[in-house]
Amino acid sequence: MPMDIGGGIPAWRLADAEIERLVDEDLRFGDLTTRALGIGGRPGRMSFAARPAGQSTVAPPTMVLSGVDEAARLLARMGATVTFAAPSGGRYPVGAPLLTAEGPAAALHGGWKVAQTVMEWASGVATATCEIVQAARAVRSDIAVLCTRKSIPFTRQLSLKAVIDGGGEVHRLGLSDTLLVFPEHRVFLGGDLGAAIAALKRRVPERAVMVEVTSEAEALAALDAQADVIQLEKFSPNAVADLARRITRRGDGRPIIAAAGGINAGNSAAYAAAGADTLVTSAPFYAKPVDIQVHIVAT
Repeated sequence: MPMDIGGGIPAWRLADAEIERLVDEDLRFGDLTTRALGIGGRPGRMSFAARPAGQSTVAPPTMVLSGVDEAARLLARMGATVTFAAPSGGRYPVGAPLLTAEGPAAALHGGWKVAQTVMEWASGVATATCEIVQAARAVRSDIAVLCTRKSIPFTRQLSLKAVIDGGGEVHRLGLSDTLLVFPEHRVFLGGDLGAAIAALKRRVPERAVMVEVTSEAEALAALDAQADVIQLEKFSPNAVADLARRITRRGDGRPIIAAAGGINAGNSAAYAAAGADTLVTSAPFYAKPVDIQVHIVAT
């Protein structure tokens, strides 16, 4: 289910300006066909229903819904009345109703394809996230699945909302919210990782320090330097397991071992079994959209 801050309020909400951008992209110059046919004022009803996700055999043939809140707001902006909206983060079988709206044909046709596209794409991300989470937690029930900031450009808010709807969480919102030292940072540090981590902890003491490594030697150096999170980039499950056996945790349970690079529904269980504490992935952002059926009738 989606994360909320109490009272069913979503973790975050797209600004009205973002909804307006979605409308403007498709309807800046009006709906020529509906206008030319002269049917814009005729009343109707539009319904959205689930079709099979068809993405993998890891999860049952259901889809995880996301984007429905944005679709409902978009239809309301067009002048339709939303009469039903299924909860985001729910898992819905084929044929399950997702969203219904009533109003003039101009409002229904004006919002139809944009609402459908938002829901199909966001639900694809949510469903793919759910598949990774389910596979990993079948092995280790407490493992965290986090998605990176490598979303498709201009989609980050919807992408990360969809990840949360799918049972995942956010790795980084952007460059400003976490301390993550990449190898590309270390080329400027003169090789003294310990001094760099100590400096970060002095300057930003309330933040954990993550270090991405590409070899076992780098991982052990990060351990000695008191890194809080050691992010293993493109390690095999066997390599993760070997390193997990060699690392001694401090009294606070750190360092956390994060497996990153190439994590997907097909291998997340293997990484969970190997001893990773968290899985870091970008895979859901590039998932195939789910199929949502739309039916419009005159009333």
